[in-house]
Amino acid sequence: MSATVIVTGGNRGIGRSITEAFVKAGYTVVVGARTEQNIQAIDPKHVIFHAMDVRDETAHKALAKTAIDATGRLDAWVNNAGISGWKPINEIDETFFDELMGINLKGAFWGCKAAAQFMTDTGGSIVNISSIAGKRGSANNAMYCATKFGMNGLTQSLAKELGPRGIRVNALCPVLIKTAGLMEALAAPHSPANGDPEGFLGGFQKANSATGTLPRGEDVDSLAVYLSSPENSAITGQCINVDCGVFPQ
Repeated sequence: MSATVIVTGGNRGIGRSITEAFVKAGYTVVVGARTEQNIQAIDPKHVIFHAMDVRDETAHKALAKTAIDATGRLDAWVNNAGISGWKPINEIDETFFDELMGINLKGAFWGCKAAAQFMTDTGGSIVNISSIAGKRGSANNAMYCATKFGMNGLTQSLAKELGPRGIRVNALCPVLIKTAGLMEALAAPHSPANGDPEGFLGGFQKANSATGTLPRGEDVDSLAVYLSSPENSAITGQCINVDCGVFPQ
């Protein structure tokens, strides 16, 4: 029987790329997302959709049960669902605060909790899709950075807590990856793009990248697959940059 992975937000952007990569690697993928858009076009035989709001703990338990009912196992969990947005601190209200905190950090926390509950004693892998913003702050980005710093802390703590059960917990920290969601966020007021997302990405790439490029979704998904595979027995508790050398460590 093939391995099973859950991917939240696995129907668009980086999440869709992650879903496709796991299917290619032979997994059955259970996608937890608000809508089924883009799912059936991937591989209806190996992708199962489960409607959910990641801010709801019970939704994660139902998602895990969907995976186990369908395949009898749960080998890996990728907490990918997330949103970004730039706002200066004096414009951050409770609605904005709760939205980013709820989706980015609370969603990842409930996902980790459900994974820990439903993974067997044979172990498994949790991969949190974080960000370079979880390692360094930037102007007008306090709320998003706070959620990603929190995700990295969650990753490191749970690696220690769940390690004795054979569950590895890692985070991937990409820099700017050109997705529809990112371009929409960059087009909004207060983003560093100043109304020109394409120009901003080009300038950022030229000024900051060690390789003269920026990462793609495929660069994230290949690492997610490896970290979740049996070949990875030693990497856990790590928050790994996927950034073409933007932030060497």
